[in-house]
Amino acid sequence: MPHYEPWSEERARAVIEEFSHLEGPLMPMLHAVQETFGYVPEAVVPMLAEMLNISRAEVHGVVTFYHDFRHEPAGRHVLKLCRAEACQAAGGDALADHAEHRLGCKLGETTADGRVTVEPIYCLGLCATAPSAMLDGRIVARLNERRLDALIAEAQS
Repeated sequence: MPHYEPWSEERARAVIEEFSHLEGPLMPMLHAVQETFGYVPEAVVPMLAEMLNISRAEVHGVVTFYHDFRHEPAGRHVLKLCRAEACQAAGGDALADHAEHRLGCKLGETTADGRVTVEPIYCLGLCATAPSAMLDGRIVARLNERRLDALIAEAQS
């Protein structure tokens, strides 16, 4: 389970500075910010724009283009359900509906208690063993309702 630091402008600047020597550092900087705080705060956009001498719109465009960048903190656990065609054909739609019902939130949302964020992901590369999911970076193949219930119980504990 990831542990995130509370937002701090000073800490964000330090995290960003670690990648300033790279060519094309925006993506590594954004990933580092999210790994540190659990999301990419809006306040980091002007910091990055200034440091990289690019517009805020360019930074914002990158943050909003890539689905893995969060705009608010995730729950303590992140459950990603594959929504690609192979997983849908193997029953992924019913499993997504089941997860939403069990967790009381839609895909892309976090449970009211902040324990679980459930997100769609578009292909985990396990088409031959579809449907699949990922809980906190651990991939689970051949997902069925029983296995999904076990993942949800693990995330809620």
